[in-house]
Amino acid sequence: MNRRDFVRRCGGIALGVAGAAGALAAHAAEEAPDQFILRVSNEVLDTIRADKSLQSGDIAKIIALVDSKIMPYVDFQRMTASAVGPAWRKATPEQRQRLQQEFKTLLVRTYAGALTQVSDQQIVLKPMRASAQDKEVVVRSEIRGGKGDPVQLDYRLEKAPGEGPGWKIYDLNVMGVWLVDTYRGQFSQEINAKGIDGLIASLAERNKANAGGSRKG
Repeated sequence: MNRRDFVRRCGGIALGVAGAAGALAAHAAEEAPDQFILRVSNEVLDTIRADKSLQSGDIAKIIALVDSKIMPYVDFQRMTASAVGPAWRKATPEQRQRLQQEFKTLLVRTYAGALTQVSDQQIVLKPMRASAQDKEVVVRSEIRGGKGDPVQLDYRLEKAPGEGPGWKIYDLNVMGVWLVDTYRGQFSQEINAKGIDGLIASLAERNKANAGGSRKG
């Protein structure tokens, strides 16, 4: 397996970890950020192992899972804005909405195949480097089990306004590569060449191609 496929596989697990947050929101409000990640990690891995349609890569069910379980507990506007960079401030509300939708679709389809690879993996937390007063933290973990060496998997979390000590995820790091940084470089090239509308069109075209590949698969 090459590095890109491995990162994609682990990224799918990371995306799925965020999905379990929906079912455990009440617990999250009472937990430290690292314990929140550990709890939802274990929940999502168990859910995938028990659901044959998720394991088979049912894209419709995966998208439904993202909409109902992931999006309410991820600061996806912040994630998209960070990936788009300075051009986000100049985008119209309609353009921002399209960017978020196309970016979400891209991530879901890119990482959907990883959900079929879950077997005996376990999430192991690393020591936290944060204080109780911090409103933004990094939770560092490793995926252990399966084949190969442990895989670095980190999360950037922010304390959710108005939700007590609850947390939201706004970036993921797989094997030393932050998701937002990766896409910011790609998006910057598109924006410089074709503007915001060009980026939206490019994302839509990639999603259309990915959807065709899913149907063929």
